Amino acid sequence: MPKLIVTLRDGTTQEIEGEEGLSVMEVIRDAGIDELLALCGGCCSCATCHIHVDPAFADRLPAMSEDENDLLDSSDFRDETSRLSCQVPFSAAVDGLAVRIAEED
Repeated sequence: MPKLIVTLRDGTTQEIEGEEGLSVMEVIRDAGIDELLALCGGCCSCATCHIHVDPAFADRLPAMSEDENDLLDSSDFRDETSRLSCQVPFSAAVDGLAVRIAEED
């Protein structure tokens, strides 16, 4: 199974395995990490699954949709590495992906 490296808000890091075909949000949720609220359940309608993605993986991810971009605009913690984890597919192509859970707005 591909691995995902998640840095929590306190700076601790967890390496978790995830099932291909899920979103990064689902992999984090299924690992029992509750810092990522994901209130809308992955429907791209809230931005509570905001993460920062390791720039080394940026070219392996799909382009950001207009909806995702608009939702991220509502965050005070948005930067050039921001994504909504519900919109990032998880697969072997991103094995070793490192993400940091964004501060809560």
